[in-house]
Amino acid sequence: MERLYYPRFIDGYLQAWKNEKDHKPLLLRGARQVGKSSAIRHLGKTFKYFVEVNFERDKEVIAAFRGNLKPQEIASRLSAFYGIPVVPGQTLLFLDEIQACPEAIHSLWFFYEDYPELHVIAAGSLLEFALKNIRSFGVGRVRSLFMYPMSFDEFLVATGHHTWLKAKKESSPESPLFEALHEKLVESFRSYLVVGGMPESVRKWVETGDLLKCWQVQDDIMLAYEDDFSKYEGKVDPILLRKVLRSVALQTGGKFVYGNVQGDYRNEKVKVALELLKDAGLIKPVFHTASNGIPLGAEINEKFVKYIFLDSGLMLRLLGLENAGEASEISKQILVGTASELVNKGHVAEMAAGWELLKYNAPNQRHDLYYWQNLNRGAQAEVDYVIVKDMKVVPLEVKAGTKGSMKSMYQFVKDKHLTYCIRSSLENFGKLEQVDIIPLYALSNLYQTAEAGV
Repeated sequence: MERLYYPRFIDGYLQAWKNEKDHKPLLLRGARQVGKSSAIRHLGKTFKYFVEVNFERDKEVIAAFRGNLKPQEIASRLSAFYGIPVVPGQTLLFLDEIQACPEAIHSLWFFYEDYPELHVIAAGSLLEFALKNIRSFGVGRVRSLFMYPMSFDEFLVATGHHTWLKAKKESSPESPLFEALHEKLVESFRSYLVVGGMPESVRKWVETGDLLKCWQVQDDIMLAYEDDFSKYEGKVDPILLRKVLRSVALQTGGKFVYGNVQGDYRNEKVKVALELLKDAGLIKPVFHTASNGIPLGAEINEKFVKYIFLDSGLMLRLLGLENAGEASEISKQILVGTASELVNKGHVAEMAAGWELLKYNAPNQRHDLYYWQNLNRGAQAEVDYVIVKDMKVVPLEVKAGTKGSMKSMYQFVKDKHLTYCIRSSLENFGKLEQVDIIPLYALSNLYQTAEAGV
Protein backbone atom coordinates (compact mmCIF):
# COMPACT_ATOMS: atom_id res chain seq x y z
CA MET A 1 0.00 0.00 0.00
CA GLU A 2 1.33 3.42 -0.95
CA ARG A 3 2.27 5.65 1.95
CA LEU A 4 0.29 8.80 2.62
CA TYR A 5 2.28 11.92 1.73
CA TYR A 6 2.32 14.73 4.28
CA PRO A 7 2.31 18.16 2.57
CA ARG A 8 5.52 20.16 2.92
CA PHE A 9 6.37 23.84 2.73
CA ILE A 10 8.67 23.10 -0.21
CA ASP A 11 5.80 21.74 -2.36
CA GLY A 12 4.64 25.15 -3.50
CA TYR A 13 8.13 26.09 -4.65
CA LEU A 14 8.58 22.79 -6.51
CA GLN A 15 5.27 23.30 -8.29
CA ALA A 16 6.23 26.86 -9.21
CA TRP A 17 9.51 25.56 -10.66
CA LYS A 18 7.61 23.00 -12.73
CA ASN A 19 5.35 25.71 -14.17
CA GLU A 20 8.14 28.11 -15.11
CA LYS A 21 8.65 28.50 -18.82
CA ASP A 22 12.43 28.85 -18.45
CA HIS A 23 13.19 26.35 -15.68
CA LYS A 24 16.77 25.49 -14.80
CA PRO A 25 17.83 22.08 -13.48
CA LEU A 26 17.01 22.02 -9.78
CA LEU A 27 19.03 20.80 -6.78
CA LEU A 28 17.09 19.98 -3.63
CA ARG A 29 19.58 20.28 -0.78
CA GLY A 30 19.39 19.25 2.87
CA ALA A 31 20.43 16.64 5.43
CA ARG A 32 19.71 12.95 5.04
CA GLN A 33 16.11 11.82 5.68
CA VAL A 34 14.47 15.25 5.87
CA GLY A 35 12.06 14.25 3.09
CA LYS A 36 13.76 15.38 -0.12
CA SER A 37 13.06 12.25 -2.15
CA SER A 38 9.46 12.01 -0.95
CA ALA A 39 8.78 15.61 -1.96
CA ILE A 40 10.24 15.00 -5.41
CA ARG A 41 8.24 11.80 -5.90
CA HIS A 42 5.13 13.71 -4.89
CA LEU A 43 5.95 16.31 -7.56
CA GLY A 44 6.55 13.44 -10.01
CA LYS A 45 2.88 12.47 -9.75
CA THR A 46 1.96 15.71 -11.51
CA PHE A 47 3.91 14.58 -14.61
CA LYS A 48 2.82 11.96 -17.12
CA TYR A 49 6.14 10.12 -16.70
CA PHE A 50 8.56 9.95 -13.79
CA VAL A 51 12.09 8.50 -14.01
CA GLU A 52 13.99 8.04 -10.75
CA VAL A 53 17.72 7.34 -11.02
CA ASN A 54 19.41 6.33 -7.76
CA PHE A 55 23.17 6.28 -8.25
CA GLU A 56 23.85 4.35 -5.05
CA ARG A 57 21.29 1.64 -5.85
CA ASP A 58 21.73 1.43 -9.64
CA LYS A 59 25.49 1.82 -9.92
CA GLU A 60 25.56 0.48 -13.46
CA VAL A 61 23.61 3.50 -14.71
CA ILE A 62 26.62 5.74 -13.91
CA ALA A 63 28.06 4.61 -17.25
CA ALA A 64 25.28 6.51 -19.04
CA PHE A 65 26.89 9.78 -17.90
CA ARG A 66 30.43 9.01 -18.99
CA GLY A 67 32.06 10.21 -22.15
CA ASN A 68 30.11 12.56 -24.36
CA LEU A 69 27.82 14.60 -22.12
CA LYS A 70 25.08 15.29 -24.66
CA PRO A 71 21.92 15.50 -22.51
CA GLN A 72 19.62 14.10 -25.21
CA GLU A 73 21.80 11.00 -25.43
CA ILE A 74 21.88 10.65 -21.64
CA ALA A 75 18.09 10.92 -21.53
CA SER A 76 17.77 8.30 -24.28
CA ARG A 77 20.01 5.85 -22.38
CA LEU A 78 18.04 6.36 -19.16
CA SER A 79 14.74 5.89 -20.97
CA ALA A 80 15.96 2.59 -22.40
CA PHE A 81 17.39 1.42 -19.06
CA TYR A 82 14.24 2.11 -17.03
CA GLY A 83 11.71 1.47 -19.78
CA ILE A 84 10.02 4.84 -19.26
CA PRO A 85 9.65 7.55 -21.93
CA VAL A 86 11.64 10.73 -21.40
CA VAL A 87 9.58 13.43 -23.08
CA PRO A 88 10.19 17.15 -22.53
CA GLY A 89 7.26 18.73 -20.70
CA GLN A 90 5.84 15.31 -19.75
CA THR A 91 8.68 13.63 -17.84
CA LEU A 92 10.34 14.52 -14.55
CA LEU A 93 13.88 13.14 -14.44
CA PHE A 94 15.00 12.66 -10.82
CA LEU A 95 18.71 12.08 -10.18
CA ASP A 96 18.93 10.84 -6.58
CA GLU A 97 22.13 10.38 -4.54
CA ILE A 98 23.81 12.40 -7.26
CA GLN A 99 26.94 12.89 -5.14
CA ALA A 100 27.84 9.29 -6.09
CA CYS A 101 28.19 10.34 -9.74
CA PRO A 102 30.22 13.55 -10.28
CA GLU A 103 29.62 13.19 -14.03
CA ALA A 104 25.88 13.53 -13.41
CA ILE A 105 26.49 16.72 -11.43
CA HIS A 106 28.46 18.13 -14.38
CA SER A 107 25.70 17.03 -16.76
CA LEU A 108 23.28 19.47 -15.14
CA TRP A 109 25.14 22.31 -16.85
CA PHE A 110 24.53 20.73 -20.22
CA PHE A 111 20.89 19.97 -19.52
CA TYR A 112 20.46 23.69 -18.89
CA GLU A 113 22.30 24.75 -22.04
CA ASP A 114 21.28 22.04 -24.53
CA TYR A 115 18.06 20.47 -23.23
CA PRO A 116 16.32 23.17 -21.11
CA GLU A 117 12.82 21.95 -21.97
CA LEU A 118 13.31 18.76 -19.92
CA HIS A 119 12.52 18.96 -16.20
CA VAL A 120 15.57 17.66 -14.28
CA ILE A 121 15.81 17.61 -10.50
CA ALA A 122 18.58 16.19 -8.31
CA ALA A 123 19.19 15.47 -4.63
CA GLY A 124 21.72 13.70 -2.45
CA SER A 125 22.41 12.95 1.18
CA LEU A 126 26.03 14.15 1.10
CA LEU A 127 25.67 16.56 -1.78
CA GLU A 128 27.42 19.52 -0.15
CA PHE A 129 30.73 17.64 -0.02
CA ALA A 130 30.57 16.89 -3.73
CA LEU A 131 29.65 20.48 -4.62
CA LYS A 132 32.60 21.86 -2.65
CA ASN A 133 34.94 19.91 -4.91
CA ILE A 134 33.49 21.52 -8.03
CA ARG A 135 34.59 25.10 -8.57
CA SER A 136 31.94 27.62 -9.60
CA PHE A 137 29.38 24.86 -9.77
CA GLY A 138 26.23 25.75 -11.65
CA VAL A 139 26.61 29.52 -11.47
CA GLY A 140 23.59 30.81 -13.38
CA ARG A 141 22.80 27.32 -14.69
CA VAL A 142 21.38 25.40 -11.72
CA ARG A 143 18.85 26.48 -9.12
CA SER A 144 18.93 25.28 -5.50
CA LEU A 145 16.20 24.85 -2.92
CA PHE A 146 17.06 24.08 0.72
CA MET A 147 14.97 21.67 2.77
CA TYR A 148 14.82 20.99 6.52
CA PRO A 149 12.93 18.66 8.86
CA MET A 150 9.21 19.30 9.20
CA SER A 151 8.17 22.58 10.78
CA PHE A 152 5.50 22.79 13.46
CA ASP A 153 2.99 23.97 10.84
CA GLU A 154 3.75 20.86 8.78
CA PHE A 155 3.44 18.75 11.95
CA LEU A 156 -0.02 20.22 12.57
CA VAL A 157 -1.12 19.31 9.03
CA ALA A 158 0.30 15.79 9.37
CA THR A 159 -1.59 15.29 12.63
CA GLY A 160 -4.84 16.48 11.06
CA HIS A 161 -5.09 19.86 12.76
CA HIS A 162 -5.66 22.10 9.74
CA THR A 163 -8.20 24.23 11.60
CA TRP A 164 -5.72 24.91 14.41
CA LEU A 165 -3.18 26.03 11.84
CA LYS A 166 -5.69 28.37 10.22
CA ALA A 167 -6.73 29.83 13.58
CA LYS A 168 -3.19 30.56 14.73
CA LYS A 169 -2.27 32.14 11.41
CA GLU A 170 -5.25 34.47 11.80
CA SER A 171 -4.22 35.43 15.35
CA SER A 172 -1.91 38.25 16.41
CA PRO A 173 -0.74 40.17 19.49
CA GLU A 174 -3.79 42.37 19.01
CA SER A 175 -6.11 39.39 18.52
CA PRO A 176 -5.03 36.41 20.67
CA LEU A 177 -6.34 32.86 20.41
CA PHE A 178 -9.08 31.81 22.78
CA GLU A 179 -7.44 30.11 25.73
CA ALA A 180 -8.68 26.54 25.18
CA LEU A 181 -7.18 26.39 21.67
CA HIS A 182 -3.98 28.01 22.89
CA GLU A 183 -3.61 25.20 25.45
CA LYS A 184 -4.20 22.59 22.73
CA LEU A 185 -1.46 24.14 20.59
CA VAL A 186 0.95 24.24 23.54
CA GLU A 187 0.30 20.54 24.14
CA SER A 188 0.84 19.75 20.46
CA PHE A 189 4.05 21.81 20.37
CA ARG A 190 5.39 19.89 23.36
CA SER A 191 4.80 16.63 21.49
CA TYR A 192 6.46 18.11 18.40
CA LEU A 193 9.60 18.96 20.36
CA VAL A 194 10.08 15.33 21.39
CA VAL A 195 8.79 13.60 18.25
CA GLY A 196 10.82 16.07 16.21
CA GLY A 197 10.38 16.96 12.57
CA MET A 198 12.05 14.02 10.84
CA PRO A 199 9.27 12.77 8.52
CA GLU A 200 9.59 9.11 9.48
CA SER A 201 9.35 9.91 13.19
CA VAL A 202 6.30 12.09 12.55
CA ARG A 203 4.75 9.27 10.53
CA LYS A 204 5.18 6.84 13.43
CA TRP A 205 3.61 9.36 15.79
CA VAL A 206 0.62 9.89 13.50
CA GLU A 207 0.11 6.17 12.87
CA THR A 208 0.69 4.84 16.39
CA GLY A 209 0.94 7.66 18.94
CA ASP A 210 3.71 5.52 20.45
CA LEU A 211 6.78 7.48 21.49
CA LEU A 212 8.83 4.27 21.79
CA LYS A 213 8.36 3.68 18.06
CA CYS A 214 9.45 7.26 17.37
CA TRP A 215 12.59 6.66 19.42
CA GLN A 216 13.35 3.56 17.34
CA VAL A 217 13.13 5.67 14.20
CA GLN A 218 15.33 8.36 15.74
CA ASP A 219 17.91 5.75 16.76
CA ASP A 220 17.99 4.43 13.18
CA ILE A 221 18.45 7.95 11.80
CA MET A 222 21.28 8.74 14.21
CA LEU A 223 22.96 5.46 13.30
CA ALA A 224 22.67 6.32 9.59
CA TYR A 225 24.24 9.71 10.25
CA GLU A 226 27.12 8.14 12.14
CA ASP A 227 27.58 5.52 9.42
CA ASP A 228 28.03 8.43 7.01
CA PHE A 229 30.91 9.87 9.04
CA SER A 230 33.37 7.50 7.37
CA LYS A 231 32.39 9.09 4.02
CA TYR A 232 33.24 12.66 5.07
CA GLU A 233 36.26 12.85 2.79
CA GLY A 234 38.45 11.05 5.32
CA LYS A 235 39.48 14.34 6.92
CA VAL A 236 38.34 13.66 10.47
CA ASP A 237 38.23 10.62 12.72
CA PRO A 238 34.58 9.43 12.92
CA ILE A 239 34.98 9.15 16.70
CA LEU A 240 35.78 12.88 16.87
CA LEU A 241 32.74 13.66 14.71
CA ARG A 242 30.51 11.74 17.12
CA LYS A 243 32.02 13.53 20.11
CA VAL A 244 31.64 16.96 18.50
CA LEU A 245 28.04 16.24 17.55
CA ARG A 246 27.25 15.24 21.13
CA SER A 247 29.05 18.31 22.41
CA VAL A 248 26.89 20.52 20.18
CA ALA A 249 23.81 18.90 21.74
CA LEU A 250 25.16 19.49 25.25
CA GLN A 251 26.23 23.08 24.54
CA THR A 252 23.06 24.18 22.77
CA GLY A 253 22.03 27.62 23.97
CA GLY A 254 25.52 28.93 24.66
CA LYS A 255 28.69 29.90 22.85
CA PHE A 256 30.41 26.74 21.62
CA VAL A 257 33.54 26.04 23.68
CA TYR A 258 36.07 23.82 21.88
CA GLY A 259 37.60 22.64 25.12
CA ASN A 260 34.29 21.10 26.21
CA VAL A 261 34.57 18.40 23.55
CA GLN A 262 35.42 15.14 25.29
CA GLY A 263 39.02 14.09 24.66
CA ASP A 264 42.27 15.92 24.15
CA TYR A 265 41.67 17.43 20.70
CA ARG A 266 43.28 20.52 19.25
CA ASN A 267 40.92 23.37 18.41
CA GLU A 268 41.78 23.13 14.72
CA LYS A 269 40.66 19.48 14.61
CA VAL A 270 37.38 20.37 16.32
CA LYS A 271 36.89 23.27 13.92
CA VAL A 272 37.24 20.96 10.90
CA ALA A 273 34.75 18.53 12.47
CA LEU A 274 32.25 21.36 13.02
CA GLU A 275 32.61 22.44 9.39
CA LEU A 276 31.95 18.91 8.12
CA LEU A 277 28.91 18.47 10.37
CA LYS A 278 27.61 21.82 9.11
CA ASP A 279 28.11 20.73 5.48
CA ALA A 280 26.19 17.54 6.23
CA GLY A 281 23.31 19.65 7.53
CA LEU A 282 23.46 18.15 11.04
CA ILE A 283 24.22 21.43 12.80
CA LYS A 284 23.59 25.10 12.10
CA PRO A 285 25.74 28.00 13.32
CA VAL A 286 24.21 31.02 15.04
CA PHE A 287 26.58 33.95 14.56
CA HIS A 288 27.16 36.82 16.95
CA THR A 289 26.36 40.13 15.28
CA ALA A 290 26.83 43.69 16.50
CA SER A 291 23.32 44.33 15.10
CA ASN A 292 23.84 47.99 14.27
CA GLY A 293 22.01 47.64 10.97
CA ILE A 294 21.34 45.41 7.99
CA PRO A 295 22.68 43.19 6.63
CA LEU A 296 23.24 41.54 10.00
CA GLY A 297 26.00 39.39 8.52
CA ALA A 298 28.19 42.44 7.91
CA GLU A 299 29.05 42.71 11.61
CA ILE A 300 29.59 39.16 12.83
CA ASN A 301 32.24 38.19 15.36
CA GLU A 302 33.56 34.78 14.34
CA LYS A 303 34.96 34.11 17.81
CA PHE A 304 31.43 33.88 19.21
CA VAL A 305 29.32 31.18 17.56
CA LYS A 306 26.55 28.99 18.89
CA TYR A 307 25.45 25.79 17.16
CA ILE A 308 22.01 24.23 17.08
CA PHE A 309 21.30 20.55 16.43
CA LEU A 310 19.34 19.57 13.31
CA ASP A 311 16.23 18.36 15.13
CA SER A 312 14.86 18.64 18.66
CA GLY A 313 13.63 15.03 18.70
CA LEU A 314 17.02 13.69 17.63
CA MET A 315 18.82 15.90 20.11
CA LEU A 316 16.65 14.91 23.05
CA ARG A 317 17.02 11.26 22.09
CA LEU A 318 20.79 11.65 21.93
CA LEU A 319 20.90 13.34 25.33
CA GLY A 320 18.59 10.65 26.70
CA LEU A 321 20.90 7.88 25.56
CA GLU A 322 23.81 9.67 27.20
CA ASN A 323 21.93 9.71 30.51
CA ALA A 324 20.36 6.53 31.87
CA GLY A 325 16.68 7.04 32.62
CA GLU A 326 16.53 10.36 30.78
CA ALA A 327 14.28 9.03 28.02
CA SER A 328 11.62 7.86 30.44
CA GLU A 329 11.80 11.21 32.24
CA ILE A 330 11.10 13.05 28.98
CA SER A 331 8.16 10.73 28.33
CA LYS A 332 6.81 11.51 31.79
CA GLN A 333 7.09 15.22 31.15
CA ILE A 334 5.17 14.90 27.89
CA LEU A 335 2.33 13.04 29.58
CA VAL A 336 2.01 14.86 32.91
CA GLY A 337 4.70 17.54 33.23
CA THR A 338 4.36 21.25 32.70
CA ALA A 339 5.33 22.80 29.39
CA SER A 340 8.25 24.67 30.92
CA GLU A 341 9.67 21.46 32.40
CA LEU A 342 10.00 20.01 28.91
CA VAL A 343 11.36 23.01 27.05
CA ASN A 344 13.83 23.96 29.77
CA LYS A 345 15.67 20.70 29.10
CA GLY A 346 18.79 21.30 27.01
CA HIS A 347 17.71 24.76 25.83
CA VAL A 348 15.50 22.95 23.38
CA ALA A 349 13.03 25.85 23.19
CA GLU A 350 15.72 28.23 21.96
CA MET A 351 17.00 25.64 19.49
CA ALA A 352 13.51 24.87 18.14
CA ALA A 353 12.79 28.57 17.73
CA GLY A 354 15.93 28.98 15.60
CA TRP A 355 14.89 26.19 13.27
CA GLU A 356 11.36 27.57 13.02
CA LEU A 357 12.81 30.91 11.94
CA LEU A 358 14.77 29.14 9.21
CA LYS A 359 12.02 26.80 8.01
CA TYR A 360 9.57 29.56 7.14
CA ASN A 361 12.05 31.60 5.12
CA ALA A 362 11.91 31.24 1.34
CA PRO A 363 13.98 28.10 0.55
CA ASN A 364 15.58 29.41 -2.62
CA GLN A 365 18.61 30.68 -0.71
CA ARG A 366 20.65 29.69 2.31
CA HIS A 367 19.69 31.72 5.38
CA ASP A 368 21.81 32.42 8.45
CA LEU A 369 20.90 32.86 12.11
CA TYR A 370 22.22 35.60 14.40
CA TYR A 371 22.27 36.49 18.08
CA TRP A 372 23.56 39.42 20.11
CA GLN A 373 25.65 39.53 23.25
CA ASN A 374 27.18 42.44 25.12
CA LEU A 375 30.90 41.70 24.80
CA ASN A 376 32.03 44.25 27.36
CA ARG A 377 33.95 42.71 30.26
CA GLY A 378 31.62 41.62 33.05
CA ALA A 379 28.47 42.17 30.99
CA GLN A 380 25.97 39.31 30.72
CA ALA A 381 23.28 40.71 28.43
CA GLU A 382 22.35 38.41 25.55
CA VAL A 383 19.48 38.23 23.06
CA ASP A 384 18.70 34.77 21.66
CA TYR A 385 18.04 35.81 18.05
CA VAL A 386 18.21 38.96 15.96
CA ILE A 387 16.13 38.97 12.80
CA VAL A 388 15.19 41.42 10.08
CA LYS A 389 11.52 42.25 9.68
CA ASP A 390 10.19 44.96 7.36
CA MET A 391 13.81 46.00 6.73
CA LYS A 392 14.39 46.69 10.43
CA VAL A 393 16.54 44.98 13.06
CA VAL A 394 14.32 43.11 15.52
CA PRO A 395 15.48 41.29 18.69
CA LEU A 396 13.69 38.04 19.55
CA GLU A 397 13.96 36.59 23.04
CA VAL A 398 12.95 32.97 23.70
CA LYS A 399 11.48 32.09 27.08
CA ALA A 400 10.99 28.43 27.91
CA GLY A 401 7.89 28.95 30.04
CA THR A 402 5.54 31.87 30.47
CA LYS A 403 7.70 33.99 32.74
CA GLY A 404 11.20 35.39 32.60
CA SER A 405 13.18 38.59 32.73
CA MET A 406 13.68 40.60 29.56
CA LYS A 407 16.46 42.86 30.88
CA SER A 408 18.82 41.90 28.05
CA MET A 409 16.29 42.65 25.34
CA TYR A 410 15.35 46.00 26.89
CA GLN A 411 19.03 46.93 27.06
CA PHE A 412 19.47 45.91 23.40
CA VAL A 413 16.47 48.00 22.35
CA LYS A 414 17.80 51.00 24.27
CA ASP A 415 21.38 50.68 22.97
CA LYS A 416 20.30 50.24 19.34
CA HIS A 417 17.51 52.85 19.47
CA LEU A 418 14.84 50.39 18.44
CA THR A 419 11.09 50.60 18.98
CA TYR A 420 9.96 47.00 18.48
CA CYS A 421 10.93 43.58 19.81
CA ILE A 422 9.50 40.07 20.12
CA ARG A 423 9.16 37.70 23.04
CA SER A 424 8.44 34.10 22.12
CA SER A 425 7.28 31.70 24.80
CA LEU A 426 4.47 29.30 25.62
CA GLU A 427 2.06 32.07 26.52
CA ASN A 428 -0.73 33.28 24.27
CA PHE A 429 -0.39 36.12 21.78
CA GLY A 430 -0.20 39.46 23.52
CA LYS A 431 1.37 42.89 23.75
CA LEU A 432 3.52 44.47 26.45
CA GLU A 433 4.44 48.07 25.66
CA GLN A 434 6.86 47.79 22.72
CA VAL A 435 7.01 43.99 22.95
CA ASP A 436 4.96 41.67 20.73
CA ILE A 437 4.37 38.30 22.38
CA ILE A 438 4.38 35.53 19.76
CA PRO A 439 3.93 31.93 20.98
CA LEU A 440 6.70 29.51 20.08
CA TYR A 441 4.15 27.52 18.10
CA ALA A 442 3.29 30.57 15.97
CA LEU A 443 6.65 31.87 14.71
CA SER A 444 5.45 31.15 11.17
CA ASN A 445 3.17 34.20 11.58
CA LEU A 446 6.27 36.36 11.11
CA TYR A 447 6.67 35.16 7.52
CA GLN A 448 4.28 35.71 4.63
CA THR A 449 6.16 33.11 2.57
CA ALA A 450 4.90 30.38 4.90
CA GLU A 451 1.66 30.43 2.89
CA ALA A 452 3.48 28.93 -0.11
CA GLY A 453 3.71 25.54 1.49
CA VAL A 454 1.03 23.89 3.62
